[in-house]
Amino acid sequence: MHDALANLHMITLTPWKLIGLLGTLLFTARWFVQFYATKKQKKVVVPMSFWYLSVAGSVLTLAYFIWGKNDSVGIIQTAFPMLVSIYNVFAHLKQHKPETVRPGGPEET
Repeated sequence: MHDALANLHMITLTPWKLIGLLGTLLFTARWFVQFYATKKQKKVVVPMSFWYLSVAGSVLTLAYFIWGKNDSVGIIQTAFPMLVSIYNVFAHLKQHKPETVRPGGPEET
């Protein structure tokens, strides 16, 4: 996992670095999802996909910092947002119960 896949000018890409970059991409993408949802609904909204992207990005970035880079500062700065994101996923799931479809819609009248 530490062997170089490619050397681009002065950047060496390893599988661990790709995992870290993918985690950073997912962690960054959540802001675009939140921006789109807020713009669409014309109020501040944090959709569930924001938290899923946060958890996935954090897990990948944390894996990179633990096994790829072995960086204690990166571990600490990634672990806390990951725990908050996991908490928010469970809080959101607990608060929102699945919808039940009931007969009697406009097509049946």
